[in-house]
Amino acid sequence: MRQLIQGFRHLLHGQRWAARHGRWWGFGLLPGLVSLLLYLAALAALITWGGDLADWLTPFADHWSSGLRSLVRDVTALLLIGGGLMLAVVTFTAVTLLIGEPFYESLSERVEEIEGGGPPPLGMSWWRQLLWGLRDALASVLLVAGIGLVLFVLSFIPVVGQTVVPAVGICVSGFFLAEQLTALAFQRRGLTFRQRVRQLRGRLPLALGFGVPLALLFLIPLVAVFAMPGAVAGATLLVRELDAPAAPPTTPPPAPTAPE
Repeated sequence: MRQLIQGFRHLLHGQRWAARHGRWWGFGLLPGLVSLLLYLAALAALITWGGDLADWLTPFADHWSSGLRSLVRDVTALLLIGGGLMLAVVTFTAVTLLIGEPFYESLSERVEEIEGGGPPPLGMSWWRQLLWGLRDALASVLLVAGIGLVLFVLSFIPVVGQTVVPAVGICVSGFFLAEQLTALAFQRRGLTFRQRVRQLRGRLPLALGFGVPLALLFLIPLVAVFAMPGAVAGATLLVRELDAPAAPPTTPPPAPTAPE
């Protein structure tokens, strides 16, 4: 329980850090706004041409009766739009982090500079860092999509699908949201995607305490855009705790020896 609360505190501290440094909050707001516009344009296109796409995907219904054909194609269009919305929710953070990598990298570095004790630079060129970030973001999205597909299938199980599965789903979303947001600070320390997952899994309550409330918050429209700078700052603070060296064991001084 203590680690859950500590993870939530990192989330709050990150939002407070962004509020205290308004210029950096505004700087970190730009990638989210760009991503939001791109996603809105994509969803608008899907809604506009969803019917045509459904017609193209269901050529087998061309010779059916008009009522049945319309029903099948309307359901197909709705599934396409619903799938697009679900994909947008799952990928928004990863895509925003990818688009805003230079912005969020600067923001995360600034947090470390102000707090003190950040790691030395890796000495990697910007394009290699971009490729590294792209590869890790793709791995994260594919893993989340695979787990999401399994949970979607399990959701059809009576009772369990309406109780346990949603709870597990929000925990999974929160964990990988924490992973995606901590990626910048972890990469600065040379950790790969697999190593980051292992690190967060070792402190699972801390990761869930940070990621689950944020995942619930991101379900509110537009909140993800305005909360993202503070989330990056909070994730950097969380990584600093995970990266903090363990305190040396305190050993009692040796007992004085009796004079001979």
